[in-house]
Amino acid sequence: MDRRRLVGVLLVVVSAASFGSGALFAKPVYAEGVGWLTLLCWRFAVAAGLSWAWLLVDRGRRTGLRRTNRRRLAVALVLGIVYLGNSSTYYAALETVSASLAALIVYIYPAIVAVLTLRLGRPLEGRRAWLALGLALLGVILAIGGIPTGTAPPLVGLLQVLASPVIYSIWIVAQARLAGERSDRVGDASDDGAGSATAAALMMTSTAIGFWLIALASGTPVAPGQIPAGAWPGMIAVAVISTFVAIQTFSAGSRLIGAAQASLISTVEPVWTICLAALILGERLGPIQLVGGVLVIGGVILAQLRTGEPAPDAGGLATVRIADE
Repeated sequence: MDRRRLVGVLLVVVSAASFGSGALFAKPVYAEGVGWLTLLCWRFAVAAGLSWAWLLVDRGRRTGLRRTNRRRLAVALVLGIVYLGNSSTYYAALETVSASLAALIVYIYPAIVAVLTLRLGRPLEGRRAWLALGLALLGVILAIGGIPTGTAPPLVGLLQVLASPVIYSIWIVAQARLAGERSDRVGDASDDGAGSATAAALMMTSTAIGFWLIALASGTPVAPGQIPAGAWPGMIAVAVISTFVAIQTFSAGSRLIGAAQASLISTVEPVWTICLAALILGERLGPIQLVGGVLVIGGVILAQLRTGEPAPDAGGLATVRIADE
């Protein structure tokens, strides 16, 4: 495995662990009586502020910001609205669906990304990658089936958590194309992440503005004095770890290895969430869940054992352009 690929894999693993911790950070916030919309307003306000600080502190990233043209700016802002849909459906579902079940259902998204990237990005290469994806998805299915039966969550909660991976898949492929990914290549490495940092800051700002407008229009309590002190640690953790760190590392990692491979590697997230739930919440993992977790990790390892690089196929370029060449 070359250095570029190794760095990309590690970045995506960090992102998966960060994203996977969000559900566990959110549960204590909800227990304090704070709703999902209030949580998400502060989540993206803090994350957007950190993203701009990260962008402006480095000369190279500032240069990337200055080079951003109006088209890329508009696309990044639209992607922020798309991410609003993904985040709102997932965190709204967490009010009624368990963290483990929600995290596992969301992991139908690698299959959706794999289909989308057949035309809109760099697809998974060869049979080995598809076998790895199949193993990972089978592992997720077994992990879901191994969750102890109990009171079924409401239908609206299940619909929300099912909608989240569909919206997230669209966001993943779109932001990868914004970073320069096409069917014959992954993202542009020449900017050393400047373009990704700019896009992330713009997207999170757009998402934050969207949530705050919705909250103010609906009369949702978002003022600091209206939020219990006990909710702030979880809210800050969601903002810093499960948003700023998670999005920055995923964007950088997918730029190096491609959206489809990044999505496949991210299937370690439900295993991470289940393990943390066992340690923090005292949940016990059943034998079927353990088998599912082994298959997920096995699929990730198998995907990284490929040999050689496929020849570029310029004929597969999509006609849709949302980023400059």
